[in-house]
Amino acid sequence: MASFRTLDDVDVRGKRVLLRVDLNVPLKGEEVQDQTRIERVVPTIRELVSKGAKVILLSHLGRPKGTVVPDMTLRVVAEPLAKVLGQPVKFVETNWENGEALKAVEAAKPGDVLLLENTRFHPGEEANQPAFVRRLFDLGDIYVNDAFSAAHRAHASTEGIAHFLPSVAGRAMEAEVEALSSALEHPERPLVAVVGGAKISTKFDVLGHLTSKVDTLIIGGGMANTFLAAQGKPIGRSLCEPELFNEARSILKEAGHQGCEILLPVDAVVAEDFKPHAHHRTVDIGAISEKERILDIGPKTVELVKSRFAKAKTLVWNGPFGVFELEPFDRGTVAVAKFAAELSRAGKLRSIAGGGDTVSALNHAGVADDFTYVSTAGGAFLEWLEGKELPGVAVLEQAVAA
Repeated sequence: MASFRTLDDVDVRGKRVLLRVDLNVPLKGEEVQDQTRIERVVPTIRELVSKGAKVILLSHLGRPKGTVVPDMTLRVVAEPLAKVLGQPVKFVETNWENGEALKAVEAAKPGDVLLLENTRFHPGEEANQPAFVRRLFDLGDIYVNDAFSAAHRAHASTEGIAHFLPSVAGRAMEAEVEALSSALEHPERPLVAVVGGAKISTKFDVLGHLTSKVDTLIIGGGMANTFLAAQGKPIGRSLCEPELFNEARSILKEAGHQGCEILLPVDAVVAEDFKPHAHHRTVDIGAISEKERILDIGPKTVELVKSRFAKAKTLVWNGPFGVFELEPFDRGTVAVAKFAAELSRAGKLRSIAGGGDTVSALNHAGVADDFTYVSTAGGAFLEWLEGKELPGVAVLEQAVAA
């Protein structure tokens, strides 16, 4: 497990605490569509407030690319955050050049919570420019990072500032790293991983890394089609990446060398039309016609997956098994998700899931709260699965040794 200091190791009373959070929430107009990320950071904010800190929140929203984009202002997040937090949140409108942030911080009192404007409105954020890091440094006495989902970016507010202020992990960051580290670094075995989604090209490194880590690797979604086709099996008009057939075969070969079982679909739900409630049938892999598409795993595959879950002690899950957004092609993902949740509730399985589509699929199945841990991170979760060092985590580890 990563070694870094936490809120237990600093005295924040009367201090200006720069708290990096992830409030990059989905919006429809000015309405927050999913409050999960807001809810995740509230415990850290409350703890800092209760200890008498001035809490200054830093976050990004969208990809404004270093310019002020009115539709990407964090102003719309202030009120939803205040409602969940149960106290006022003062939004500070700033372009990061007008000095408004520093004025607001100086005027704040212990226990106040300030939300500063989108850090990505300034070009120095993503470039991790020293001048912008200095601007952030002037605002705080202590830095707390509670944004694991942004930890794969070496930006000014996620990595740069931690070199210049006493830096610790917030409660959400602490819980996330603990959960993820226990799943791959020191898991209770058997360890099973599910990797689904559309394309191998986006998760090739993940698959390669996991073959040396897990006992069983279950491949689902569109990427399974490439593996099936690479083995010479007909997949009709299913999503596929023929240019990656050699890579798929190399992963299968490497898994064999590592003693890692690869589980691919043995049957599928197929349809000619890609739309909800399309006419469909269930067939064994190998019996798919030229006009059909694989849109979900079949019941035989569901039972195979459940059998591996039943034997496992640890499960890591990223990506759905089928086109779960379209009924009835959500049934496979829902069935195995509910079974994993049942095992988790019974204390028989430690289940760790992450990634945007995965969280949506588990919410769709109504079981997200039953998993041991569900990460809201997307890119950071994938890079962790690849075995990469995350700058936002690594800099906190370095702070301990400094």
